[in-house]
Amino acid sequence: MPAVKPFDLSVYVITDNRLSGGRSAGEVVTEAIAGGATCIQLRDKELFTREYFYLAEQIRELTLEKGVTFIINDHVDVAIAVKADGVHLGEDDLPAVAARRIMPPHMILGVTARNLQQALQFQEVGASYLGVGAVFPTATKDNTGQPIGLEGLAEICCEVKIPVVGIGGINASKAGSVILAGARGVAVVSAVVSVPDIAGATREVAGAVKEAHRQRRS
Repeated sequence: MPAVKPFDLSVYVITDNRLSGGRSAGEVVTEAIAGGATCIQLRDKELFTREYFYLAEQIRELTLEKGVTFIINDHVDVAIAVKADGVHLGEDDLPAVAARRIMPPHMILGVTARNLQQALQFQEVGASYLGVGAVFPTATKDNTGQPIGLEGLAEICCEVKIPVVGIGGINASKAGSVILAGARGVAVVSAVVSVPDIAGATREVAGAVKEAHRQRRS
């Protein structure tokens, strides 16, 4: 199987139309990239597939222009159709093993893992990276279960060989601790998408992530 294309998960921004204060996904993505986002995930639970496809095409153009990794949430068909860099699947989506069968071999496959058993299972069936959490309490999603904390995150990071992104309740003040626990990157939603200055908030997260990576190397 050909290798998955290189990708940078360090500052992973997830869109959410319910939190963006009326701003379009295009506006949110443009500002997040300006602030240092290295990966964008398009997530919109309210659009029909056709509308989602046209929005994904727009965001694909933006991310290509800026050289930023583009991930589609849930919709494997849309990800393939717009030639996104990858797709991210949660526990209620198409099983990862089935998605890997139909995806182009080079496409990134991200999967949500809430514990070590899931993490090892998804690694085995071909996940390119894991979104692990919720690390901290979060109000963004209501089905995340009990937070696993930094210790739970660290356990998974130690046991798997693929990159891990911490998600859930992460902001600039917590981002560094997530990286120091072993994660490759941090996924942020409300801490960036819901604030007036999206670029500024992203920049703060990016700075914290960069500093934590520097500490890990030293």
